[in-house]
Amino acid sequence: MAAPSGLPRGARARKAGLYTAVVLCLAVSVVHVILVFLHVAPANTVSRRYSPLINAWVYPFFEQNWRLFAPDPESVNRKILARTAHTGSGGSVQVSPWFDLTAVDRSAVEHQVFPSHTAQNMLRRAWAGYVDSHGGDDESRTERALMMQKYLSNIAADRVAAYNGGTFDFVQLRVVTVSVAAPGTRVGSRPSTPVESRLLPWWKVTRHAK
Repeated sequence: MAAPSGLPRGARARKAGLYTAVVLCLAVSVVHVILVFLHVAPANTVSRRYSPLINAWVYPFFEQNWRLFAPDPESVNRKILARTAHTGSGGSVQVSPWFDLTAVDRSAVEHQVFPSHTAQNMLRRAWAGYVDSHGGDDESRTERALMMQKYLSNIAADRVAAYNGGTFDFVQLRVVTVSVAAPGTRVGSRPSTPVESRLLPWWKVTRHAK
């Protein structure tokens, strides 16, 4: 009896699909590496020419907090707090206590061998993107500024809803910034570090109810 020639049609289709998926994954990986490299590399002709494409790919999920050949480590500690407000049927406004979003992330990092990117970077980079697009003013004058404002407010609203529940229509953030002491300074001899507190305006969010 002659052996069957080739693979069945279904097996050949699955094999072709697998090869196609592998090739697409490799292509996306190569494109991702190239675009992130151009983002962190010093400004050059290529990065300036394709700046819109690079920024569209990198922001806000793949943004890097460093530059090739010139790292820029964090020099301050920030604590981001949030509170919510809800207007009742009688017109009374109920404001919640402050909730420490940074403490939740720090706890998730300290108690995990392999902490997630969300706990390590999402809130921190959202705030950095907000500052980069707004500066010291909380008016969103560009599309990117408005995007970063909504991104930050959505993160805060989702996390407060996940941990505290309740119903609310507005969210407000307060960011406390403390400078990191110089290395090698003894704890007892360290001068008092200045504390900066920035209170953001109330932002309307999609109603959360649990």
